[in-house]
Amino acid sequence: MSARAVGEGSKPSATAGYSGVLEQERELTNQQIAANAASAGIVVVIPCYRVTNHVCDVIASIGAEVCAIYCIDDACPDGSGDLIEREVRDSRVRVLRHAHNQGVGGAVLTGYRQAIADGARIIVKVDGDGQMDAALIPVFVAPILRGDADYVKGNRFFDLRHIRRMPPLRRVGNLGLSFMAKASTGYWDLFDPTNGYTAIHADVASLLPFDSLSRRYFFETDMLFRLNTLRAAVIDLPMDAVYGDETSNLKVSRVAGEFFGKHCRNLGKRIAYNYFLRDLSIASLELLIGTGLVLFGTLFGGWHWYLSSSTGTPASVGTVMIPTLALLLGLQLVLAFLGYDIANVPRLALHPRLAVTHNRTAQAA
Repeated sequence: MSARAVGEGSKPSATAGYSGVLEQERELTNQQIAANAASAGIVVVIPCYRVTNHVCDVIASIGAEVCAIYCIDDACPDGSGDLIEREVRDSRVRVLRHAHNQGVGGAVLTGYRQAIADGARIIVKVDGDGQMDAALIPVFVAPILRGDADYVKGNRFFDLRHIRRMPPLRRVGNLGLSFMAKASTGYWDLFDPTNGYTAIHADVASLLPFDSLSRRYFFETDMLFRLNTLRAAVIDLPMDAVYGDETSNLKVSRVAGEFFGKHCRNLGKRIAYNYFLRDLSIASLELLIGTGLVLFGTLFGGWHWYLSSSTGTPASVGTVMIPTLALLLGLQLVLAFLGYDIANVPRLALHPRLAVTHNRTAQAA
C-alpha cells in the first residue's frame, strides 16, 4: 500500500461538520499507518517540566503506530522523569535527562537528536500537559508520509466555534504573535505559530542548525524561520486544544518585547538569506530600489518641510513633487516585493528530494 493512499476514499457528506470530517480522516489514517507501523518509524518527543499531573495519561493515550517515546526531563523540580520511570510500564518509553533547565526548545532538540541517532523517520512533538490529543498523531504524520509536507503543525484557530474556549489573553497574544510570525518566517499562509503540536521528517530535522535555534518559548517560531531558509514545505493542521487545570508558563506580557525583537532579527536574516545570498531575483531589486526611494523621499521631504516651516517660505512645486514621486514609486516597489514574498511560500516538500540524493550517494559509494 503506497503512502499516498492515506486519506483517499474519505467522502464525508456535505453536511458533515469539522469534527466529523476530522474523525473520518483520523480513522482512515490510523488504519493505514497501523498497517505499515514497522516501516513508518514514528517517534514521539515529550518535553517534561512541571507536568506530573498529566504526563502519564498523555503517554498512555499514545497509540501503537508510535515505535518510541522520548520523555525529556528538563531538570523538572517536580521529578517528572522519576515519576515516569516509576509509574509507566510502556517498553517504548525512554527518559532523557537534563542536568540544567534548557527550556522547551532545548528539551525538544535533545529528543530530536536522539530520534535521529536511533534512525527515526518522523518525529512528533507532544506536550506533557494534556492539551494535545494524541489520537491525532496519525493525522499529523499522514501529509509527511504522502510527501506533501516536511513539517506539520497544529492550528487552534481554524474552527471559530472552539476559539471561545481559549483564554482571552492567550487568544489576543496568539493573534498578535501570528501576524509578526508571518513576516519573520515567510510562511504567510500559516497561523498559530506558537502551537507546539508538530511533526517533522527526520531528514529535514537533521539539517536544522541545532546550536542556533532558540531554546525557550520562541522555539516554535524560530523553527519556522529556519525551515523557510531550507525551503521546507510546512502545513497547518486544524485541531482543538483542551484547556483544563494545567498552568501555562508563557506570559504574554513578559515575552512581548523579546518576541518583537527576535521577529525583527529573523525578518532581516530571512530577507538577506533568501533574496541576496542564496538568490537574486527581480524582487531583490524591487526591495533595494523601493526602500532607497522611500528613505530618500522621507528625508528629502522632511528636510525641506523643516526649512519651509522655519523660514516661512513656501516650497516650490518641484521641491514638493520630488519626494512625493519618490515615496509613491518606492511604496509601489515595496508592495510588489511583498506580493512576491507572499507568493514565494515553499510548496514542494524537501524530504523526497533528500531521499533521492541520499540513495544516489549510497549507490555511488
